[in-house]
This record gives sequence, structure tokens and C-alpha cells, in this order.
Amino acid sequence: MKVILLENIKKLGTIGQQVNVKDGFGRNYLLKKGKALLPTKDNLAHFESKKAEIIKKNEIEKNKAIEISEKLKKIKITLKKEVMENGNLYGSVNIKEICNEILNTSNIDIKAEQIEITTNIKSKGEYKFAVNLHAEVQSVVSLEVISKE
Repeated sequence: MKVILLENIKKLGTIGQQVNVKDGFGRNYLLKKGKALLPTKDNLAHFESKKAEIIKKNEIEKNKAIEISEKLKKIKITLKKEVMENGNLYGSVNIKEICNEILNTSNIDIKAEQIEITTNIKSKGEYKFAVNLHAEVQSVVSLEVISKE
């Protein structure tokens, strides 16, 4: 399926670019969320007339993401979890817990799909994870897991 992107999408393309995507991804995500249009004659004309407005809106979103990124870099999240004698957790830290702790600590609302954790957090210690705020803006946040007493 060929689509015209209405915003920058990481690992896919930039605004106005025509890209080939799998049918399901195009229908169920890009078109449904308003991130792309089918490349019909009417849609191409509509996109060209609104291109400057779309690019300006993207720049505003990018600037907001940069501001949030600067705030996130300054915070350190601490989670208290039940820990076994060997330092391992009963279970693991999940993304919802991290989102809630960011909201409680810094009053910034981060969605679960924006968080990118490369390893499972199953023991106490310090970790770092990425938060994708925009296709071009990513922030690294520190997380410390301590024992609940």
C-alpha cells in the first residue's frame, strides 16, 4: 500500500514523502490515526494546499517535545519494589509503573508506547531507558529500583 505521510515517522519517512507500507499497518495505524493519506489525485491536491500548515504544526510539536525532553533529562525516577534476598525482584518493573512514576514525579504525561526499554528490569539497581517524544526527539531517563521496606 502506498501512502503520503502527514508527519515524520521514525524509521519510515518524513512529511510529504510517499512510502510503501504493509496494508494492515497503513489501514489500521497510519490512516486511522491521521498520520497518512492515500495518494489519490484529490488527496495530493489537498496535501499540497495544506503542506505549509502541516509542516508548521510538526515544528510546534517538535519544540514541545524538546522542552519535555529537557525536563525529563533532569529527573531521576525511583521505584520501590519487593526484593528477594539475592537482589532480584518478585516479578519485574513494567512500563505502566514507569509512566505513573514519571507523572507523579514530574507531572509529565508519557504514554506507554513512547517508552523504549531494551532489557527486562528484574533486579534492583540503576537503569536507563529512552522516551520517544517525537520522531526526531528522544530523551534518556534514569530509573533506580530500590527495595521496599
